[in-house]
Amino acid sequence: MSWQDRFASALQQRKEAHLLRQRQTLQSPQSTHVTCGSSQLLNFCSNDYLGLANTGGEDLARAAQEWQFGSGASHLVCGHSRAHHDLEDALAEFSGYPRALLFSTGYMANVGVISALAQRGDLILQDKLNHASLLDGAQLSRAKMTRYRHCDYQQLNELLEDATGDCLVVSDSIFSMDGDLADVARLAALSQQHNALLMIDDAHGIGVLGQHGQGVREHFNLSQDALPVYIGTLGKALGGYGAFVAGSEELIEYLIQFSRSYIYTTAMPPAVAQAMLGNLERAKDNKLRETLTNRIEQFRSGAKARGLPLMASESPVQPLLTGASDRALRISDRLKNQGIWISAIRPPTVPQGEARLRVTLTAAHTAEDIETLLTALESAFAGDES
Repeated sequence: MSWQDRFASALQQRKEAHLLRQRQTLQSPQSTHVTCGSSQLLNFCSNDYLGLANTGGEDLARAAQEWQFGSGASHLVCGHSRAHHDLEDALAEFSGYPRALLFSTGYMANVGVISALAQRGDLILQDKLNHASLLDGAQLSRAKMTRYRHCDYQQLNELLEDATGDCLVVSDSIFSMDGDLADVARLAALSQQHNALLMIDDAHGIGVLGQHGQGVREHFNLSQDALPVYIGTLGKALGGYGAFVAGSEELIEYLIQFSRSYIYTTAMPPAVAQAMLGNLERAKDNKLRETLTNRIEQFRSGAKARGLPLMASESPVQPLLTGASDRALRISDRLKNQGIWISAIRPPTVPQGEARLRVTLTAAHTAEDIETLLTALESAFAGDES
């Protein structure tokens, strides 16, 4: 089979299984109301949980005047600027660790950290529903990886008891497609009991969890020692771009020396790093989290009253299970015809038979927006009983 035949065959299989992904092109900035093509849509599929993606433009403009555009090199050559360093210091203070290290994306952070920490002969234990970047990082490390059943801490304990050698335990905090929260306090206790290193990807928790939005460690009131490797993203609740790992002085220095996705890539534009300081300050506003909590409660109570297929989530990620991929696509299309944008999530992102609509709520949505959403969902699901 030629390369072209391989491409054509794979694409055809995706189409026939209703799994072909297609990009949607925005004509407007990210917000609760967006222009997509020629349509005006009420947006319920971004990860902009605090509504900060549509802020910071003035910060970025001022930073660009000072720093211009590119960083010019990797951090370890000549691309590390005062702007990067200031943001790292601010992120360390915000997350409550001695140091933080910037990465260009959350994917690069997870891949780079896991592949640097674990080596051939080590064991990595991961939740079955962990993000793809966490799984890919484990594969690159060449360590042995075992996936325990989703949030099954009894099975995790048994695996830890049987483990020999060094062990790294890895989990998301809020799981991106189900919206549920890992029991990170129990993960910390098990890891400490078995002398394993714990790493948590708090991509969907930072800015959302904790009284001050400092994430999953604040939410569970854990010490730095209990959660020694902390990953956060800047592109979701913080409304910007990039990611970071926070931890001890020794951890960060080790990653600077050995994390390939940090060492061998151009640093993010310094203007972006400096502008992120503004959004980090805005994320400290507890009123945003209060509003977000109210929107989540309004949606869940309204969805239950309408008999919608809610999953067990108290986070801004509120999936509605449809089962079949074609059904998820049909309902998503019906909603778009009503001016509501919700993505249909299908395999391989979720398991076979567990396609869903992934509703994401933000502090920028109004109570009226939620009522509009609920009415549209009730109509769209009622029109599809297959």
